[in-house]
Amino acid sequence: MDRAPALSVLIPFFNEAGNVHPVIDEVHQVLAGIDFEVICVNDASGDATGAELAEAKAAHPGTVTVLTHVARRGKSAALYTGLKSVRGTWVQLLDGDGQNDPSDTARLWAQVIAPSAPPRLGIIAGKRNSRNDSGFKWVQSRVANGVRRFVLQDDATDTGCGWKLIRTEAFRELPYFASMHRFLPALIKRAGWDVREELVNDRQRLAGQSKYGFLGRLGAGVFDLVGMFWLVRRGGYGVAAEWNDPRGG
Repeated sequence: MDRAPALSVLIPFFNEAGNVHPVIDEVHQVLAGIDFEVICVNDASGDATGAELAEAKAAHPGTVTVLTHVARRGKSAALYTGLKSVRGTWVQLLDGDGQNDPSDTARLWAQVIAPSAPPRLGIIAGKRNSRNDSGFKWVQSRVANGVRRFVLQDDATDTGCGWKLIRTEAFRELPYFASMHRFLPALIKRAGWDVREELVNDRQRLAGQSKYGFLGRLGAGVFDLVGMFWLVRRGGYGVAAEWNDPRGG
């Protein structure tokens, strides 16, 4: 793994026993034509997730890296931990439950990235073309996304979708906070990069149960949205002419 790959697939796991092998094996099957690595972050799982990740690393020693939190810190912290280790020019975020489809990565890599991605493109955010949730969750998500889009003007309609393909340079410029994963398009746009949204597949969870409840998500969402509104209104970053940065044009 001395040579940097073109793509880093970053997958956070928390109590996803039964999902680890199918998710990682599918990534290897579907992305076989792309030079990639897989960074797995175990957020202090209390089930067999750690053991399954060790087995997956042994099965794919040339591509899989496993990082393990000593205490649970949440999804954003897991992504930030993984970001410190990624080596690809682009980072593909996938959830550890199997609902995101890596075939969308292969498709959009061939259509957008491989032919020479627009230099200002910072993120391709997934928009689920179907929702495998209850009617209540669907309504909840539609309302939350509508309010967030109105407040932040982030050019995304479904930030709850875990599928996101991000330019590593742009990702590493973002400020870290506990729920940053909910606002990645807004943060990328604030940093001066372009946001693009594409339809992606949404599938049933392979095993286990969702980690998010309605009340906890609602309370955190309102509080975090207020903070993001403040942050976005504080303006973006400076770009020096000498940097040859695509955002300077």
